[in-house]
Amino acid sequence: MTVAADDVVVANVPTRRERGKRRDPAAKPLGVPYIVRNIPTYDILGEEGLQRIETTGDRILAEIGIEFRDDPATIELWKKAGAKVEGLLVKFESGMLREILKSAPSTFTQHARNPAQSVEIGGKSVVFSPAYGSPFVMDLDKGRRYGTIEDFQNFIKLAQSSPWLHHSGGTICEPVDLPVNKRHLDMVYSHIKYSDRAFMGSVTAESRAEDSIDMARIVFGRDFVDQNCVILGNVNVNSPLVWDGTMTKAARAYARANQAAVIVPFILGGAMGPVTNAGAIAQSYAETMAGCALTQLERKGAPVIFGNFLSSMSLRSGSPTFGTPEPAIGSMVVGQLARRLGLPLRCAGNFSNSKLPDAQAMQEGVMSMLSAVHCGANFILHSAGFLDGLLAMSYEKFVMDADLCGALHAYLKGVEFDDNALAFDAFEEVGPGSHFLGSQHTLRNYQTAFWDTELSDNEPFEKWSDEGGSTDMATRANKKWKRTLAEYQAPPLDIAIDDELQDYMNRKKADVADAWH
Repeated sequence: MTVAADDVVVANVPTRRERGKRRDPAAKPLGVPYIVRNIPTYDILGEEGLQRIETTGDRILAEIGIEFRDDPATIELWKKAGAKVEGLLVKFESGMLREILKSAPSTFTQHARNPAQSVEIGGKSVVFSPAYGSPFVMDLDKGRRYGTIEDFQNFIKLAQSSPWLHHSGGTICEPVDLPVNKRHLDMVYSHIKYSDRAFMGSVTAESRAEDSIDMARIVFGRDFVDQNCVILGNVNVNSPLVWDGTMTKAARAYARANQAAVIVPFILGGAMGPVTNAGAIAQSYAETMAGCALTQLERKGAPVIFGNFLSSMSLRSGSPTFGTPEPAIGSMVVGQLARRLGLPLRCAGNFSNSKLPDAQAMQEGVMSMLSAVHCGANFILHSAGFLDGLLAMSYEKFVMDADLCGALHAYLKGVEFDDNALAFDAFEEVGPGSHFLGSQHTLRNYQTAFWDTELSDNEPFEKWSDEGGSTDMATRANKKWKRTLAEYQAPPLDIAIDDELQDYMNRKKADVADAWH
């Protein structure tokens, strides 16, 4: 059963007029606002292999082309840029898109309403964000069911409470108890209300993207938003080789407001792309470059994230598969291509096709999450909660994945080699044949030497059996998420801003009738 904690609202934080200067820190973050990678990326292809993939991508763009449907303004932008337009089909000369992309920033800051929680996206930074887009939720108590706004808010609270996640995410689950044409307002409001971290907005219609940005302007101030990124929009290619108007209009809305679009093909090998890794990567490279370049035509210099979602399928049944090795190793190549373009990267994540938070879920999740870490992904969507091929967000899997993210914090830190880390004074004190447990070096470092899991059981078998009740990790995770929600406290939110947000939502909702499809 989910637990909703009382909301906490703090008055007398800065006034509306002070919004540009208002963003003084509320609560200090639980952990670091984002990770600075201290290990190298894993580059698996040499120059010849990369050039062959890039050349194939260029050929797809020049000889096959990409269709841009239901968005005449996008077609006009391509015509002005010098692309070859044949109705809805647009073809690009080799190198054209790479030239346009030179104006996109290689790194940028996404500001949070608590400045201590702002994230850097690009370069050596790594940002973990919850999974995105599931219509269902599940837990060990009530099983699998459609998501509600209460579930949506619960996952925001769990993310806000974790020291190992850095971002509030976007559509963590679909709140199907709210009208389709209005739920985006409640989702954006919930991110602002229940988290002080950076967040994502709606992309399901241009007007909903604009509503999301307008709500961000209420929080940060219009002038600040015009000059700084405060919200992301995750837009998907309709692979193979089609951009539909819903997505291009949303991407342009974010770019027009100087906000970051995350451009992501979803290529299911054998269905929306070739079964071979290199072919799927070349396709995704072409599709993503076109989407990223479009944002620069809309507003030169707007932040944009080069995204990718490679996946495989069971060729016996036609079912999608997630957390498999081929997309994982393919992500390494995608990372190399993004770095050659000089763009921030969203790639891979914690993927699984398992229907329960079990060994399959963690095996597949770890494989795909390690690929995200090693390919150099800067913004890792789907870091926590992903089950059932993204059809369900799991409460237990969410906290299990957050625990894995904690381990990855330590992994990405790498190996230090200063005098304290080399520990020669400990060897001098202990000498041959003794132990280090009580040494001064151990006492100085014992609180920070190792990452400490909140979920794994490392006790002897007898203690696990007698005192712990012989529980598995999913059972312990069930207790953990309930305890976290019971202890949750909302970060402070200016009452005047809260009132203005609610007034905006009420006016927008009153303008149109509810739509449920």
